[in-house]
Amino acid sequence: MCGRLNITDDPFVIQILLDLGIKDPHKNMLFSRFKRATDKVSIVYQDNHERKVAEATWWLLLTQTQTGFKPSKYTSFNSRYDKLNVKNSAAYHPYRYHRCIVVAKGFGETQSISGKAPLYHDFQALNGALCFAGLYKKWHHPITDQHVISCSIITLAPHPKLMPFHNKASPFILPQQPALLNAWLDSSFYDVSYFSDLLQPHLPNTLIAQQIDKPSQCNPMSEEIIIERDI
Repeated sequence: MCGRLNITDDPFVIQILLDLGIKDPHKNMLFSRFKRATDKVSIVYQDNHERKVAEATWWLLLTQTQTGFKPSKYTSFNSRYDKLNVKNSAAYHPYRYHRCIVVAKGFGETQSISGKAPLYHDFQALNGALCFAGLYKKWHHPITDQHVISCSIITLAPHPKLMPFHNKASPFILPQQPALLNAWLDSSFYDVSYFSDLLQPHLPNTLIAQQIDKPSQCNPMSEEIIIERDI
């Protein structure tokens, strides 16, 4: 999955946040049509049985500097599904104790073709919004006393329906089933085998796909394509 998110102030995004127990969705959300890796994004997580929206750096691993934190040299805006159960991997502990949800209207993918310019595609949920399965870490700076949060989005193997647009991975989009979302956010629920069946490529939402000129501008370059959700 490429490092682009569409987190606009969309009615479907707001409704999911309300359904997740966020009382004032507009208060702390960082809305933007174009969020890229290392940007600040909004995550939903649970702390002491309370659902919260927090600002997080979209790059799970951070490096401490004299004055704060910066993204690590190790790429970590995505966490691969096949590393979640590998001890000592960056995702192992967060998968068990620090799961979060990134609510978004859509995302972007890049397809690199040898000898040609890359192709950019934009994806949006049709009549809905998306719940990306995320992980987060909390950081404390011993000198500045700064507390920050970082996050990543879990990626799965390529989905057959998305391979024409990106053939390396697909995003882990959570089905919007209340019991499942509650379990995902429950910081006291450690039995991750409950989620094992979800680590196969699956589209719980119908998507609208469209080629664009460049991610920062999102000007359409083709007709919209409907990608039906999986049954």
